[in-house]
Amino acid sequence: MSEYALRAAGSDDIDAVLAFWALAAEGTSISDDRAGVARLLERDPEALLLAERDGVLLGTVIAGWDGWRCHLYRLAVYPSARRQGIGSALLAAAHARFAALGGRRADAMVLEHNDLGRTAWRAAGYAPEEQWRRWTRPLT
Repeated sequence: MSEYALRAAGSDDIDAVLAFWALAAEGTSISDDRAGVARLLERDPEALLLAERDGVLLGTVIAGWDGWRCHLYRLAVYPSARRQGIGSALLAAAHARFAALGGRRADAMVLEHNDLGRTAWRAAGYAPEEQWRRWTRPLT
């Protein structure tokens, strides 16, 4: 099995990323469209990290930094490529990015019903903070 490479996504990757998320990610987001990903890349070109092997997309994570907090979204690994260290490598790259930017703590959005995701995040050293509840309001 060949190794995989990590890199930041570019605008040419948007369609492949959206197709990948439809197959490998749990749930959908209001921003899971071409315009949403394009805005992310325009605002922070290094935020969307990809893992690839021989040109095939195997994993993603969004490592967003707003100048105050470090946010992780869309950690996903293609089902047949799981348990090969790809998710861990993506998280290590995200943590390194955050440290270089001066971040102090990372948080992750994890769907309550996503048992596989919750297991993966716990294995990576993350835990829920029971005193917090995320409140949202769509802007459109």
